[in-house]
Amino acid sequence: MVLACVLLTGCGPLSETHRNPGNSHQVATGAPSGRANAEITIAGGRVSPPPGWLEVGKGRPVTITVTSDAADEVHVHGYDLTAELRPGVPATLRFTADLTGVFEVETHGSKLVLTQLAVR
Repeated sequence: MVLACVLLTGCGPLSETHRNPGNSHQVATGAPSGRANAEITIAGGRVSPPPGWLEVGKGRPVTITVTSDAADEVHVHGYDLTAELRPGVPATLRFTADLTGVFEVETHGSKLVLTQLAVR
């Protein structure tokens, strides 16, 4: 059912009812009222740390830095933010979390899920 919901929502936010806390790994967090930062590495097609949740309060700053061993593009769904990934060069997305919901952060070429951004 979750897969069907993800397929139907495409690039839009997922509602809270589609979260699966039993299968979550916290990538990084700031208090919901504070700043959220995540540093993610992609090597050999594997994401480190493993995909999880990045939680932040609405209106707060978010910084996501991704370093990959292969060329690709990182995309924050719902916010429609992208950054080019060049091998070995960190790419950083900085923005204000002004939309509430859960938003997937993924790579476009390799279709790797990097984290879920939960804005409350």
